[in-house]
Amino acid sequence: MDEIAGMIRTSQPFISGVVFSGGEPTMQQDALIALAKEVKQMNLLVGIQTNGFFPGTLEHLIEKRLVDKVSIDYKTRWEGFTKRWEGFCNIPKENYQKNVRESIRLCKKAHREEVLSEFEVIVTVFPGNEDDVREISKEVGNLVFVLAQGEHKIRSMDTTKQKGSNGEYMYRKKLLQERHPPLSLHDLTRLADDLGRKVKIRTREGGELLYESDRGRRVSRKR
Repeated sequence: MDEIAGMIRTSQPFISGVVFSGGEPTMQQDALIALAKEVKQMNLLVGIQTNGFFPGTLEHLIEKRLVDKVSIDYKTRWEGFTKRWEGFCNIPKENYQKNVRESIRLCKKAHREEVLSEFEVIVTVFPGNEDDVREISKEVGNLVFVLAQGEHKIRSMDTTKQKGSNGEYMYRKKLLQERHPPLSLHDLTRLADDLGRKVKIRTREGGELLYESDRGRRVSRKR
């Protein structure tokens, strides 16, 4: 931890803040709180990118005013769970959803009370998880909602045991990803149109853009 704090201190003249991301930073509550304190003492901003499974850690950070921005990366069934969320310690889907919803509630309240400066919910979109995205969009309501362009990983597409050299593995990975390319910006804007809301869209090619569907604008005008 001292080494990390030292690296941050060395970079201090060139940065405005530090983002703690995954693995899962909130899993290590004591270390994260200690580092966040050090960062705040350097007059830097603190951001947390989390899967939302540890609301208790977020609650501590918020209460101590040690975090300025929280990004909750809301996991979908495509990313590891159907009956169990295999991507994280074999946690049942219901337990994950309960915890992430509590994390969202805490952050939403803190943002409303101006204790938390920024708060967003991110969903990584892959071909096949669009229905999950629609459900999460309804669930989070009018929060800042981000559609992030997802990229298939070979372990998700090819369940056969890896054989051969690393070069052969990379070749097989390239072929599989060519057959299953990430959704394009056009695909993501079509999904946003379907959601009927303002969203941020993040892609590798275009970075981030703010997008609002015609349907979302019509609903806004009616209000």
